[in-house]
Amino acid sequence: MGKTDTSVKMDRLNECLENKGLKSTRQRHFIAEVFFKTTTHINLEELLKKVKRKMPRVGYATVYRTMKLLTECGFAIERQFGDGQTRFENLPDGGHHDHMICVKCSKIVEFQNQMIEDLQIETARKLGFEVLRHKLELYGYCKGCAAKG
Repeated sequence: MGKTDTSVKMDRLNECLENKGLKSTRQRHFIAEVFFKTTTHINLEELLKKVKRKMPRVGYATVYRTMKLLTECGFAIERQFGDGQTRFENLPDGGHHDHMICVKCSKIVEFQNQMIEDLQIETARKLGFEVLRHKLELYGYCKGCAAKG
């Protein structure tokens, strides 16, 4: 039986910790496991609440430091969608994706569009620009909020 996605990530996290000369702690591992199983864009307070269900003594600073580490090790992406909150997202398995954000209810919709990706690459090439990374965020009203007027 093969390893789960989470166990593969945990193995890679252990390698990253070792390379950075950091200890592998039970709290750090549990926070990482909870995050790896998250399918939404989660902020620190939401993650802390989930972690505290099983480990009530974990503090905000531990969650913060662990997420900083997961970001440095390439497991998480830090996102800010204009509402003053920092959210974290698992590095997408399916490659790059973009976001649509509702300015009324804060709903976040992920999407992929190869035509947009190709157009961005072509435009950069024509202008002699080498793209290292990018993000596309569209702000507006989701279907539900638009219908409400």
